[in-house]
Amino acid sequence: MKIFASQLARALDKLPQLLLVFGDDVLIREECRDQIRQQLMRKQGVEERLSLVQESPFDWQALAQECQALSLFASRRLIELELPSLKPGSEGAAVLAEIAEALSQQQDTFLLLHGPKAGREQTNTKWFKTLEKHGLYVQALTPEGAHYQRWIGDRARHHGLSLNRDGQQLLASMFEGNLLAADQTMAQLSLISDGQPLTLEQLQQQLQDQSRYSVFQLTDALLAGQLPLAIKMLNQLQLEESAPTMIAWAIGRELALLCRLTAHLQAGQNRNAAMKAEKLWEKKQPLYGAALDRLSPAQLTAALATVGALEQAIKLAGCSDAEQWLALSDLCARFDGRYQPLLA
Repeated sequence: MKIFASQLARALDKLPQLLLVFGDDVLIREECRDQIRQQLMRKQGVEERLSLVQESPFDWQALAQECQALSLFASRRLIELELPSLKPGSEGAAVLAEIAEALSQQQDTFLLLHGPKAGREQTNTKWFKTLEKHGLYVQALTPEGAHYQRWIGDRARHHGLSLNRDGQQLLASMFEGNLLAADQTMAQLSLISDGQPLTLEQLQQQLQDQSRYSVFQLTDALLAGQLPLAIKMLNQLQLEESAPTMIAWAIGRELALLCRLTAHLQAGQNRNAAMKAEKLWEKKQPLYGAALDRLSPAQLTAALATVGALEQAIKLAGCSDAEQWLALSDLCARFDGRYQPLLA
């Protein structure tokens, strides 16, 4: 069964022997694991815990034996296995599927698998579907939009921090994409405020912008036409010393996809058929639709050509860091239908 992290509290009373916690947010992932551990150790008689990491090479048969063995020192035990890449290989996939079947028939051992976000490449595999069928799959994902705003409010109350609406919005804007930093900061602010409400001015004095963004959040903002947010993300990626070539590649990939969608439309297909032909995830289709509404075929072609020129300049001509980031800013600006060149 698949649930979100926010639903875990309601599922704790009936935890199965097989548990999966995968997601892109470190804080939420760790908190889910803590909740599961506490439930198993305090209320379900687990007295022994074994923690493993899948490294290369990894002894999958030893894991199978551990899951089958009874402990001499504890009546019930918890085995935790981190899958850093979510790629167990053919042997690991087979063993995990066998373990999932076996654990469903006994009550002495719990297996908790955890790691990064599971994409469609993993969730569509036979081994993952078998694990999800027999276990509880908790998605520890970074909240977005209204869910993120709600998380900020809930976490502030958890720390006993009294914020007005403006203060909560300031926190949300400054720590978007970095829940761990937001949580640590709210804990510190709670100690400073000592239960007293914090004004917006006091918050501004205490806070530093620690938002952290990924290249994929940047491309989503560009597709949506949110240029100010995209430039903020780009500046943050520059501060974090992200590779300009990787950013150019990600933006170029989206532009190439938009050009292919345009070709489908010019060939007479409707938009839904074009997106289906490109196997676009349904959740992201509105983003591509917004970009197609905003940008003409000529603008998309010109922007894609700019990506090629930029990549060539970086690899062959050796342009300076400042020139690379300025060129990336210009490339981002091309996602606005009213684009005016930033470069002379």
